[in-house]
Amino acid sequence: MIIVANVLVALVALIHVYILVLEMFLWTTPRGYKAFGLTPEFAQQTRALAANQGLYNGFLAAGLIWGLIADSMAAKIFFLVCVAIAGVYGAATASRRILYVQTAPAALALIFVLLAG
Repeated sequence: MIIVANVLVALVALIHVYILVLEMFLWTTPRGYKAFGLTPEFAQQTRALAANQGLYNGFLAAGLIWGLIADSMAAKIFFLVCVAIAGVYGAATASRRILYVQTAPAALALIFVLLAG
C-alpha cells in the first residue's frame, strides 16, 4: 500500500513541476496558450502573475518531494491537503478543469497515504 501511496504522491509532485514549467517558462508560447486558453496579448500582460503562480506550484511539488525523501507522512498529508485546497479554489475561481487535474489526484493520493499510515 505504501508503494502505491508514494507513486501517487510522486505523480502529484510531477503534475506540479509540469504546471511550474507551463506557468513560468511556457506561458507566452503556443503550448501555454493552448494549455490555459490564452490569447498572446493576455499572456504577455499576465506573464509576471503566471510566473508567480508557477513558483507556488513549484513549492507544492518541493514539499511533496521532501515528504517522499524524508518518508514523512505528515509532510505528505500537509502538502496534499494544500494541493487539494488550491485545486478547489482554482476550480471555483478559474476553471472547473482544475478539479480533475489537481484536486482529484491529490485527494486520491491522500486517501492512499492515510490508508498506508
